[in-house]
Amino acid sequence: MNPTYDFTGQVTFITGAGSGMGLAAARAFAEAGAAVALADIDEAAVTAAAKELTENGHRALALACDVTDEGAVAAAVDRTVETFGRLDMAYNNAGIMPAPTDAADESADQFDRVQDINLRGIWAAMKHELRHMRTRGSGTIVNCSSLGGLVGNPGRAAYHASKHGVIGLTRSAALEYGARGIRVNAVCPGTISTPMVDAMVDGGELDLAEAEAGQAIDRLGTADEIAQAVLWLSSPGAGYVTGIALPVDGGYTAQ
Repeated sequence: MNPTYDFTGQVTFITGAGSGMGLAAARAFAEAGAAVALADIDEAAVTAAAKELTENGHRALALACDVTDEGAVAAAVDRTVETFGRLDMAYNNAGIMPAPTDAADESADQFDRVQDINLRGIWAAMKHELRHMRTRGSGTIVNCSSLGGLVGNPGRAAYHASKHGVIGLTRSAALEYGARGIRVNAVCPGTISTPMVDAMVDGGELDLAEAEAGQAIDRLGTADEIAQAVLWLSSPGAGYVTGIALPVDGGYTAQ
């Protein structure tokens, strides 16, 4: 059973909201009473997701947004505030994981693309969310790092670099904005059953049995479990929590 939260009258902005952990978080915030702005590069997916929420009686806004384009991110955040009148919470979730690559063979183009989406995209989103939140003197931001922000793994140098960077952004912003009423945290998911992970399994990039055996809980996590961690970090229950990188990884990083 999940905890119960009441975000009635509040507004949240989520990137990568068209599927996976972003969509699960959007549903959970909406069910808890928040108005939700869903941003994703996949316009069809995010439009369908927002339609699902509105048909279930929730307030939702679909935003086509490429997080590598700072102007597009700024416009999406501004439109959220224009539509709903405020911004209280954000979950910066958009990210990619390329196929494993030997560090000596990885191309500069692939490295740059991973940083542009996973790190620069979160930097841009956080920057423009903070512009609005600092005016109100309140707000919560949860950035999506990864267990890859806490450890290393062979073949994943660019990805892990980006996710370590997210934690650095998070901690620095938390220190800068804590006294201004804004909390900034990171969630660090382990291997979660999402369309991206399913594609990795299907493509032979990830051995499912091996991945499950690597967790103390002996299974993959679910997108809903990540959503619940994000909601807790966004709630008054975490009111004295800022600057953390919370592992939600089935015990992977406890090894």
